[in-house]
Amino acid sequence: MKKYVIVLSALVLLFSCATETETKTKEPEIKATLKWQTDTILKVPESVLYNKEDKYIYVANINGKADSADGNGFISRLNLDGTVAQLEWVKGLDAPKGMGVYKGKLYVTDIHKLVIIDIATAKVEKAIVVDSSEFLNDVTVDAKGDVYFTDSGAKRIHLYKDGVVSLWTQDPLLIKPNGILALENSLRIIDMGTGLFYDADYTTKKLTGVADTIPGGDGVMQIAKNEYIISCWPGEVYYVRDTLVKKILDTKAAKLNAADAWYIDGENLLVVPTFFGNSVMAYTITKE
Repeated sequence: MKKYVIVLSALVLLFSCATETETKTKEPEIKATLKWQTDTILKVPESVLYNKEDKYIYVANINGKADSADGNGFISRLNLDGTVAQLEWVKGLDAPKGMGVYKGKLYVTDIHKLVIIDIATAKVEKAIVVDSSEFLNDVTVDAKGDVYFTDSGAKRIHLYKDGVVSLWTQDPLLIKPNGILALENSLRIIDMGTGLFYDADYTTKKLTGVADTIPGGDGVMQIAKNEYIISCWPGEVYYVRDTLVKKILDTKAAKLNAADAWYIDGENLLVVPTFFGNSVMAYTITKE
């Protein structure tokens, strides 16, 4: 009898371990369902950002070539249902791309400049020229208000802190850094050139590989602890959990890009600028 109990206990333990392993490794079912789409009145929308303070979705419109200092660029504001609140909320930029927000200020990269916009007045407060920059791209702001932004052309990450721009890193692993996201203890960076997803410690600045095979990565969003969505400029969106990389959206056949997107917490809404599609599309994200 004692031997039977021991064997039975061992089998229960083995089954429990197997079940736990299966649960941990099971791939989640992620779905992206189109909720709304703007009319094609936007002009090469490259980036979107949701500001929870005023509940507007901000859209950076290049309105021309991505590297052309033509003064045609502008920022739009959308309502949460996709209707346009103000098409040209702020005008006179060149080719605005990544955006970040902190305490009433909107930080926007604009080819060779970091532009700071006062949201309450819709006025450009400051435009800082970044020396030796080639193609400033995505922006993220940490909990302290420090602003990090990528230079995809010069293979650098810059920091704007206490009114000064400095080089944060030029790690040789970076080939074409684009999407960037500030976490509590580190940055997450997607390299558009290599398809590699990195974690960069704030203190050591050391890059640690997280996942790979993410082609043309553009925007990085966190949807839960250790779970991310990465939008890819050619027209794909991926779900990433640890080393798991799973495609959840593909609009290449419709010739719609998926540029620097934004995930709205609480709404389960992924907002995607379509670049040459001249519209913004929003998808409800469900996970099973």
